[in-house]
Amino acid sequence: MFEYMGDRLSKAIKNIRGLGKITEDNINDAMKEIRLALLEADVNYMVVKEFVASVKEKALGMEVEKSLKPDEVFIKIVKDELVSLLGGDYVPLDTKEKFEVIMLCGLQGSGKTTTAGKLANLLRKKYNRKPLLIAGDIYRPAAIKQLEDIANSLNIPIFKEDKKDVLEIVNDGISYAKDNNLDYVIVDTAGRLQIDEDLMEELKNISSNVKLNEIILVIDAMMGQDAINVITGFNDALSLTGCILTKMDGDTKGGVALSLRHLTNVPIKFVGDSEKMDGLSEFYPERMAERILDMGDILSIAEKVEGIVSEDEAKEQARKMQKGTFDLEDFLTTFKQIRRLGPLENIIKMLPQARSMGLNNISIDPKDMAHIEAIILSMTPYERRHPEVLKATRKQRIAKGSGRSVEEVNRLLKQFEMMKNMMKSMSNGKMKMPF
Repeated sequence: MFEYMGDRLSKAIKNIRGLGKITEDNINDAMKEIRLALLEADVNYMVVKEFVASVKEKALGMEVEKSLKPDEVFIKIVKDELVSLLGGDYVPLDTKEKFEVIMLCGLQGSGKTTTAGKLANLLRKKYNRKPLLIAGDIYRPAAIKQLEDIANSLNIPIFKEDKKDVLEIVNDGISYAKDNNLDYVIVDTAGRLQIDEDLMEELKNISSNVKLNEIILVIDAMMGQDAINVITGFNDALSLTGCILTKMDGDTKGGVALSLRHLTNVPIKFVGDSEKMDGLSEFYPERMAERILDMGDILSIAEKVEGIVSEDEAKEQARKMQKGTFDLEDFLTTFKQIRRLGPLENIIKMLPQARSMGLNNISIDPKDMAHIEAIILSMTPYERRHPEVLKATRKQRIAKGSGRSVEEVNRLLKQFEMMKNMMKSMSNGKMKMPF
């Protein structure tokens, strides 16, 4: 997502590097590059026109301080304009009240039912809420079964009824939630292949007769410019409180995210960034702008780690790294925690300068990670704490026990030593990060 556009924007900014000051003549080529990058990413033409004009006006009107370089000033202007385009401030999901009801709506195939499960999972994990899923799509074959399978896989309660009146099902579900001490209701509604009168009447009937805290549109980010028409259609009928962009982990150009808020004033609240049930991330405009510009997203990495690694554990591991006492037992613990973060490629892509260092195309085979874990688990606890005792005979036993080769055992030990030395140097401030 956004990689091609980000590369083009970075190239445009690099063209400013080395210049003594910003003038209309020397930024014209950069502005042309930016315009093309945004248009090719499927950003709305009028949005591109306004964005380019605003960046150019601010760049020409800004005095470059002696402590700054023209490219540093320019990148700040571009970043600030991207943040503004993406919505400015972060708009959170409503979680203030003790009991809340939200309705998800959208076209068929947008990923609405899967998103309902992801959202319930996030509410339970991050906000300590007790969600209930209501199966309100009574038309699509297997829709209720799909939601039921998702709910069972997450161990989240689901309410379903064999009735033809969706409003009645929703009201019965809300009563069920209150009776069973559940405090956050997510209503999954029916979708259509396109907006039609029957769909809108059903959704308006629910919103008119049920106290809803949020009405959120789930939309496929790969729709391109058509997405704006869909959002406008739903918003005119329902007064949306936000939207969720799905399939942002695919090869979508991402233009809809840059056009959406500016053209519809509907905030993006979440993005679907993987097919797994924890693949839903809150949308922070500033963080997204930084990722587009290859500035990294360290805060999102920190949040992912925060839910897996306690502060005490992190401090203890940092202390061991600094002292050089970080052993394979600690490495195994850290390794398991990293695996729980999700695909490692997704974490690496959030590092600053990941694209410029070629890390955005890195591919890590889950089997390789499983092999590493098997090798370490084949060691005794003493060997993991004292890897220096691992000589030929022990390595042969470990290789046999893990089903790997002695060469792989040696490679792992060598990589571990290199990593330990690097971490010790970084902790002592003797090595600078490559970004």
